[in-house]
Amino acid sequence: MASRLLDEGALGLFSGAKNPPKKLYYRGNLELLKRRKIAIIGSRKMNIYTKNCVLELAHVLKNAGVCVVSGGALGVDITAAKGSMPCTIGIFANGLGQIYPKNNEAIIRELYQKALVLSENEDAYMPHGYDFLLRNRLIIALSECVIIAQAHLQSGSMQSARLARMMKKPIFVLPHRLGESEGTNWLLKEKRAELITDFREFAAKFGEPKEETRDDFLEFCKKGAGLEEALKIFGSRVYEYELEGKIAIEGLFIRLLR
Repeated sequence: MASRLLDEGALGLFSGAKNPPKKLYYRGNLELLKRRKIAIIGSRKMNIYTKNCVLELAHVLKNAGVCVVSGGALGVDITAAKGSMPCTIGIFANGLGQIYPKNNEAIIRELYQKALVLSENEDAYMPHGYDFLLRNRLIIALSECVIIAQAHLQSGSMQSARLARMMKKPIFVLPHRLGESEGTNWLLKEKRAELITDFREFAAKFGEPKEETRDDFLEFCKKGAGLEEALKIFGSRVYEYELEGKIAIEGLFIRLLR
């Protein structure tokens, strides 16, 4: 299936970018463009704490009707997509006829089917290094604000922080220990970002977080669940909930994320 061109009216959503796109290809659900949108970006080599926070925060935003925008890369990007599915917009440096990176193929194909993906490039295009910086300006331009989940001082995420300041988009970060995420800690120190300490409180600024109904598997996990026992009782549901960001599988054990 070939990608389609976004109409000129929708291109206006990116007018805040320096050098706005002249054309964008898409696949998926264009209705997501009508929702409030928040970018979640960060390190490709995130730690477990960041992964769990991103999954939970993205899920809470989804339940508040807020769309998460990210880039589909390893680490924070694809984790945000998992947590917010199907309320997700992926903006890619490659053409949408390609799957990149291959490690994320399963989630990217799910984005094509259930969410929305965008690219400036034709379907057959494979990205070069500079294409990721060009993509980042689109992520920032489309979003109401930017959450940088984890970042080194010299990283693409910090370049995105500079873009966000140029476009006057608020920047938010997660709490980290000293030495863990020097980029986001520096943004806090320089008063260039605000700290998120309560996910539901943050999401409530943009939408109304919904209360989730009682779930037998999640209730089971609250008691302290072993992976082997959970698989015997609930089968593939265990891995489905991990993809949805409701649980984290840590070795032989399961940890509830909300």
